[in-house]
Amino acid sequence: MSNALEQQIAFIIEIDKLKQVLRQTLLTDSSRRENSAEHSWHIALMAVILQEYAPPEVDILHAIKLLLIHDLVEIDAGDTFCYDDRGNLDKAEREIKAAERLFGLLPPVQGQQLRQLWDEYEAQETIDSRYAKALDCLQPVLHNQQTQGGTWKLHGVTRDRIMKRISAVKEGAPRLWPFVLQLLDDCEKAGYFRV
Repeated sequence: MSNALEQQIAFIIEIDKLKQVLRQTLLTDSSRRENSAEHSWHIALMAVILQEYAPPEVDILHAIKLLLIHDLVEIDAGDTFCYDDRGNLDKAEREIKAAERLFGLLPPVQGQQLRQLWDEYEAQETIDSRYAKALDCLQPVLHNQQTQGGTWKLHGVTRDRIMKRISAVKEGAPRLWPFVLQLLDDCEKAGYFRV
């Protein structure tokens, strides 16, 4: 086996650990918390299903790559709940360190390519990364709606904090924004979060 193949197999085995990283988000049946691998798969498929709502310039395949790569760093850094102010203070530092280690497992050119995808998602400067971020923010809203407030209730999240978090939808998938606002109005009427 070549050295490159050994590195690639080692990376493939390492990224299986993403299945062990639990997120705060509940599955839509409320039976358990989802793991980050499930989350990445789900939003990658959302990119395909909802592509008619993407801005026309979006390269869907590229957006899917961003979605599949962006949370790999949680293997080392853990998942930081989006409403955890304290946990988010050092999130960037932890994730950069994780990116260096994880993508460094691959042959240099391939590791650099994946690192560039991760950096692109984090920078939020491209239309593809903004579309990907929009879906990353939309998915937990759908889960919270399906679980009658799920983690919103558990953590006492207010509408203004939700609005701040999901503003990425307005930017990255503006055609979905009216749907999201209606969904939040329905959730508010149902008492799924604090006003």
